[in-house]
Amino acid sequence: MASTSASRADGVSGRLRNAAATLCNDNQSLIVEARKVLTLMKEVGVDLERDNEPQMVKELDDAAIQLAETYGDCMLQSTAIESIGNSYQPGTELTDFKKLLMDEFAKLKASSSSIPEKDPLIRHFREAVWNVHHAGEPMPGEEQEDIIMTSTQSNLLNITCPLSGKPISELAEPVRSAECKHIYEKTAIMAYIKSKNTNARCPIAGCPRILRATKVVCDAFLLIEIEELKSMSKHTARTEEIEDFTALDDEEDNE
Repeated sequence: MASTSASRADGVSGRLRNAAATLCNDNQSLIVEARKVLTLMKEVGVDLERDNEPQMVKELDDAAIQLAETYGDCMLQSTAIESIGNSYQPGTELTDFKKLLMDEFAKLKASSSSIPEKDPLIRHFREAVWNVHHAGEPMPGEEQEDIIMTSTQSNLLNITCPLSGKPISELAEPVRSAECKHIYEKTAIMAYIKSKNTNARCPIAGCPRILRATKVVCDAFLLIEIEELKSMSKHTARTEEIEDFTALDDEEDNE
């Protein structure tokens, strides 16, 4: 009898994990779309700034912050769903899953230090708008070093593949470890994992994680984050070109 009860409990837990995985995938699609919209809003903001529409730019900025907050909440909800799916064990009484999920979300929210205004995408939005008329100048209240540091921030832990040596923006098939979040060229990392049998430690120096082929994938965010990195790199290059031209103009004025 005990064996039957345990088997039934395992079956319930397994179904819940599968349901949680499905919900997380659906939520992840929404998060991806939110990131795409934030990127699009940046482009619209730049156009409005060029057209000298400061009020519309301000309204778009406010809307972007609201979307960034919603985006952050969606991330926390996915984490809450995944946590409950992995840890839930059925008891003798009916479970209030709505309350369980809300409590887990509230706990994650309370411990989260994320601020929508500090989101890198919001920073990129404001920086792009500012540079329409003030390229190469620090934004109000910031030093030049702050702009350079923020411009290179991203969610990508490594910017080159440790096996091929290529920048991740040039990888033919980028994949990321679900365990340590490091990024590799797919053919190179799969060959590496196969050569190491069951002891394929992440090739990033200092990373202790053991890699499994089934856990090294191109997740929903990876390609978007790489595109954002490319966009930031292009923007930085354009800013440096403008600064070079400005320096040349200053030299000519002094002659």
